[in-house]
Amino acid sequence: MRQKTTSARVKLSEIFTSIEGEGVLFGTKTMFVRMAGCPLNCHWCDTAYAIPMDSGNDYSISEVKELISDNLHPNTYKVNFTGGEPLVQHEAVIELAKFVRQKGIRTYLESACYDSARFSKVLPHIDICKVEFKLRDSKVVDEKHYDNLLKNELECFRLAVSSGKTCYIKVVVTNSSSLKEFKELVHEVFRMAKPADIAGFIIQPSYKVDEPTLDVLFGFYDAVYPLYDQVRVVPQLHKAIGVR
Repeated sequence: MRQKTTSARVKLSEIFTSIEGEGVLFGTKTMFVRMAGCPLNCHWCDTAYAIPMDSGNDYSISEVKELISDNLHPNTYKVNFTGGEPLVQHEAVIELAKFVRQKGIRTYLESACYDSARFSKVLPHIDICKVEFKLRDSKVVDEKHYDNLLKNELECFRLAVSSGKTCYIKVVVTNSSSLKEFKELVHEVFRMAKPADIAGFIIQPSYKVDEPTLDVLFGFYDAVYPLYDQVRVVPQLHKAIGVR
């Protein structure tokens, strides 16, 4: 019988190993597989080079698997599928995540969760999920599409929790972010899930773009703490040590 082959292609921005600087797993040695292309438009995005849909380089799935194998460091804690936006190329992420798991390494999805249907297909192959909720001041989408984005983010969160995955929440906060909007989001999150269902709630201050003051950060922290005392304010720590 002929072996089944695939003609799937991957638009890849870069593959590199560094120290994880965000979220609940900061400080872990991590391989980053940065997919190219993102349909969103967060004004504080720090990987603008990976946003254009025609950015990056074109590879076959087999070529990317070779790149992963060739660049994998010993004692790597996880492989982080990031972007850009990895759900744009969800079928490629599935194939690459399967490959990483065969190597006995954890798979991690760092996504804006803009498409819950694609997320549901990727989820079985992912061990750790970061569900990032975008506030309106991020300018991620225009106002008429924001409610649909939030609906998809909440559904992705529900799917991750119900599947028993290691799942945590991240929200980037600027000095202009609405505390009222954030409080409404927090109550919706904990209406859907119990504190024990999540691995963390991260408030991430924006970096060099409308940076929040300490008092602003206290306000957001205090909105979560009564419902979840494991909330943390965690900046992008990799920038503090000068790595990607």
